[in-house]
Amino acid sequence: MGMIGGGKDAFIGAIHRIAANTDGLIELVCGSLSINKDIAIDSGRSLFLPEERIYTTYHEMLEKESQLPAEQKMDFITIVTPNFAHFDPAIACLEKGFNVVIEKPITVTLDEAKQLKKKRDETGLLLCLTHTYSGYPMVKEAKQLIKNGAIGKIRKIYVEYKQGWLSRLSEREGNAQAAWRTDPKKAGKSGVMGDIGTHAAHLAEYISGLHITHLCAQLNTVVEGRALDDDGSVLLKFENNASGVLIATQVAAGEENNLSINIYGEKGGLEWNQMEPNTLLVKWLDKPAEVFRAGSGYLSDLAKNNCRTPGGHPEGYLEAFANIYKNFALTLSARINKTGLQNELIDFPSVEDGIRGMAFIENVVRSSNSNEKFIDFIV
Repeated sequence: MGMIGGGKDAFIGAIHRIAANTDGLIELVCGSLSINKDIAIDSGRSLFLPEERIYTTYHEMLEKESQLPAEQKMDFITIVTPNFAHFDPAIACLEKGFNVVIEKPITVTLDEAKQLKKKRDETGLLLCLTHTYSGYPMVKEAKQLIKNGAIGKIRKIYVEYKQGWLSRLSEREGNAQAAWRTDPKKAGKSGVMGDIGTHAAHLAEYISGLHITHLCAQLNTVVEGRALDDDGSVLLKFENNASGVLIATQVAAGEENNLSINIYGEKGGLEWNQMEPNTLLVKWLDKPAEVFRAGSGYLSDLAKNNCRTPGGHPEGYLEAFANIYKNFALTLSARINKTGLQNELIDFPSVEDGIRGMAFIENVVRSSNSNEKFIDFIV
């Protein structure tokens, strides 16, 4: 693995490295870790990268790595830069023949996401999008239960993502993360929906297996002086005539990272909360509720394939993140070695999910600015 961004002054780079290293399938061999030359070099040295493979620009990294023998050069690149610095590096990586892992949202516009898919299709390379929450074992168990028809035809989906870290004007108080995430030039058209609303929308579609077809949105900028929205609500219509509600806010003072989802079918419902990720509550219409727990032998093969510890030994965010990398690495290794792969057990978000994420953002903004009640979800 090579890395673009993620130096010692970055927020998410270390998380990616821990996740990638968890299963012993991936080794960081090179990086262009910062736009600041001194930080890039210092960061590379602190990670014990070979001096000649510490780069100060990603262009230099791509050029030099592409000239190395196949057994020496990196197999893929992970891009962990802010939103506005996703598209150009990703296109350049694909053009140089490197597979890509990229942070979400995939780009800052839907058009860029479509261009990225076109380039991915032209090159035949792999692209993985790190929608972390789809990596949790109990999220995958919920997906499998619905796929198997356990709760019947889906009727209602409620998904909420509540944070409180932007309850103040933190972007003017020296908070670097707040500064770029609330800057339209760096974050894109929406603040809260681009940052966390896309996670909620992806989770709803991933678990249910249903696509959003229509929506009605209201975006709010609660904190005075902020340049982008920090709060929003969306009414949803899905395939199969299911309906739902999505709430995303970063001004819920006191909340940490409270992502939760409830899905109801004809025969029962499912409830999962990221703050208690090892538990899936299954509620039945005509019998007592059941509590499914990660690490248990009764889980589906899909869930068990993404568990690492016995029941009662908690797994969390880092392990979910690691599952994204593990499944990507297994897929890439199978391609390199021309071996078979159990596709039904090994999944990861890809460019198609990225396109739907960008379409979600743009449709939410369009709806919020419209006087129409519901608008078609245009991809």
